[in-house]
Amino acid sequence: MDLELLRSFVSVVDAGGFTRAGERVHRTQSTVSQQIKRLEGSIGRPLLLRKGKRVAPTEDGERLLAYARRILALIEEARDVVAGAAPDGIVRLGVPEDFAAYRLAHMLSRFVRSRADLRLDVRCDQNVRLRRDLARGEFDIALIKRDAGDASESAVATWPERLHWVTSKRFPVDHRRDPLPLAVFEQGCLYRRRAIHLLETAGRTWRVAYTSPNLSGIQAAVSVGLGVSILSDVAVLADHRVLGTKEGFAKLSSTEMALVVRPDAGPATRRLADLLAEFCKAAAARTAA
Repeated sequence: MDLELLRSFVSVVDAGGFTRAGERVHRTQSTVSQQIKRLEGSIGRPLLLRKGKRVAPTEDGERLLAYARRILALIEEARDVVAGAAPDGIVRLGVPEDFAAYRLAHMLSRFVRSRADLRLDVRCDQNVRLRRDLARGEFDIALIKRDAGDASESAVATWPERLHWVTSKRFPVDHRRDPLPLAVFEQGCLYRRRAIHLLETAGRTWRVAYTSPNLSGIQAAVSVGLGVSILSDVAVLADHRVLGTKEGFAKLSSTEMALVVRPDAGPATRRLADLLAEFCKAAAARTAA
């Protein structure tokens, strides 16, 4: 397969559309569109679902995407190694978007500055996609959320995560409303599943009033009273109000943050894992205080 076609395909998926992808690869929208058609023609399968200006990968596109990322990363690594520019290689890190992003970014910046020969690739994404791509081998290190005690991934360290039912302080949702409006992430989200399960166990009816693929959307929806949600400690804002058993909301059982490292990780990856473990331990201590 043509590497340029693969690069354009990955860019279209990451950008969510042809125009923005073209800007990334310095091509016109029409050129990128033609490249995708050529790639689809060479494979014999549709790779993208087109919804207006937005696009999303088909099932076949999802399968190709994982291979395309690995192929392109390997090409970059080979180029760096042959050029003698990157003895530390590449470290690929996956983190959930609601995990202390600002402070974590500062720590990662210091790490990169201390290792001039290292290339750090960070992807901030939804937990369900992080776990999927971790299983596919797309990360060297990943911070993931999971049910407490879940051993699906072999973690080098874990930290408890406190969850809360939240509504708006200024525009609180009537917690007796039937059905209860929810502001939730897309399907597959751990918090979404937990909210629905607990409400149905309690015999409550519910409806999804607001869905967002990112944390800021959920936080904003809660703040203006569009729905009740479940958020972690670090994601609860000043204009949110925590709901408890007195309002009829079941106590939330623990989840955890797990640090997973590739078994054959190199020295740079192991060093970053140590720094992440220290960072997460400190963050957990601040939350518990």
